[in-house]
Amino acid sequence: QVQLVESGGGSVQAGGSLRLSCAASGVIFSINDMGWYRQAPGKQRELVATITRASRTNYADSVEGRFTISRDNAKNTVYLQLNSLNPEDTAVYYCNANIWPSGSRPKDYWGQGTQVTVSS
Repeated sequence: QVQLVESGGGSVQAGGSLRLSCAASGVIFSINDMGWYRQAPGKQRELVATITRASRTNYADSVEGRFTISRDNAKNTVYLQLNSLNPEDTAVYYCNANIWPSGSRPKDYWGQGTQVTVSS
């Protein structure tokens, strides 16, 4: 079974930092694009950042300059460094990856989410 597991969430004060990790496990043929999304209370899930297999990145305007996405293809892991956090960043952060499992067809997978809470 292919799955994504996030870690690194927590509660911090405004201006603080967190580093999120998301590791894919299972029998995987390849992983294509990966990304982070978040869902704040009362809002729809929104894109935070994406990264291609070749490490080309894209960021939401609200986080560009503060967050950094990276990946380690050898470890099947994507990271999100969150700096200069604001209360507006409070959300459940979800890892996403387009994965080609062994013996199956490529499809999107989602992690269970990790809570990030920023207090002022």
